Order: sequence, then C-alpha cells, then structure tokens
Amino acid sequence: MANQDFYYGTGRRKRAIARVRIYPGTGNIEINGKEFEDYFDIATLRYIVMQPLNATGSSDKFDIKVNVHGGGISGQAGAVRHGISRALVEANADEYKATLKKNGFLTRDSRIKERKKYGLKKARKASQFSKR
Repeated sequence: MANQDFYYGTGRRKRAIARVRIYPGTGNIEINGKEFEDYFDIATLRYIVMQPLNATGSSDKFDIKVNVHGGGISGQAGAVRHGISRALVEANADEYKATLKKNGFLTRDSRIKERKKYGLKKARKASQFSKR
C-alpha cells in the first residue's frame, strides 16, 4: 500500500455513475451523505454493494464514501459495487485483484438501453400490421 489518504474508483452501470473513495477505517459506508442502510433500503441491493467487500474479507478494514447519480436504484447499486471493486484493486492489487476478477466485479456491465429506430414506436415495437 502506498502512503495516501484514500483510494479512488469509478463505477458505472446502465445510466448510473458512482465515485467511490475508500479510507482505512472500521467499515462505515456513506452514500450521498446518508447511511448505507438508509440509502439502499432493500436487502438485495445492500447485498450487491457488499459483494466485493465480502469476497475479499475487507468489510471491516475500510470506510467508504460514495457519490452516485443517474439511473435507478438497482443500477446505482451495481455502479457502487463496480466502484468499490476498482478502489480495492487500487488499494492492494496483489491481494484483491484475482478474487475480484474471478467473481466478475471488475467487468463493466455494458448493457444499455437500445436506441429508438425511425418508423417504429420504440426500439423494436412497430405499429400493428393489417392486411386490409
């Protein structure tokens, strides 16, 4: 580990972007100025955010501050997970990178909304066809 105040990681998922800073600490997580449990009130989303920390066994070693915007709540949870994973690799690549890569947390999920095409109502929805 280099002598530095914090480690930074940017995570993206759908339209959500998360800027994550991790500090050596006791395991407090703050998202947009709120407590972790208050921001992600659904247990599934909290589980998604905690996955990289649980996989590396570092949930009580770092304090995490996150600024996240855009997208919906599920996309934001995925973006935070991606950002935490990148920040952990920056903190200690030798120890964490193999585990995070194997679990797929470092890969950016590139699925986005498909664009609308001309002549159609939505990306794929066409007007109803009538022979007569």
